[in-house]
Amino acid sequence: MALNQPEADYDLPCGRSLAGLWDRLDAVERGRADEHELTCPHCSTALRGLGDLRAATGELRAERPRPSRDLTERIMAAVRAEPRTPPAMLPLDAGRPGRTEVSDRAVAAVVRFAVDAIDGVRARRCLLRAIGVDEDGTTVVEGRLTVTVTYGADLSELLAVVRHRAAAACTASVGVRLSVLDIDVADVDDR
Repeated sequence: MALNQPEADYDLPCGRSLAGLWDRLDAVERGRADEHELTCPHCSTALRGLGDLRAATGELRAERPRPSRDLTERIMAAVRAEPRTPPAMLPLDAGRPGRTEVSDRAVAAVVRFAVDAIDGVRARRCLLRAIGVDEDGTTVVEGRLTVTVTYGADLSELLAVVRHRAAAACTASVGVRLSVLDIDVADVDDR
């Protein structure tokens, strides 16, 4: 592994550079130290410290930390929350010949992203389904969104913002119209 060279090398009191000793560490550990390195108290102390540093970093590299049980449980909960059915494809009016579709999961991701940008709200799960096409050919969808909100927030105002942002994101980013969005407040965050 290559290390970035420092802009200014650190010289020991004897005049040898610390970077130079680091470069020679393998040779010294194989018994090929020069006379100065064997007798100089500054170099021998620095070489011992560099050897200890390399041994400690080697132990850290060899360590395989296990994720906390809480992290594993949260990841598995997110995996279980995802629907296992194939995504439903929603038709889009591209204004050109041919068929254009987007998956309901892609639209749900756009909604979650838009809602996550609101202070005091974290989107958790979003399910959408097409319910028809309006008179101008735009696909109309309805959805259910699960969120976590910050403690103390004015829920009626906050949820109105969530609905507005979700509908705006569907129209502007995807080209579908969100007609109904049911919101489940699943948790309150006290941070």
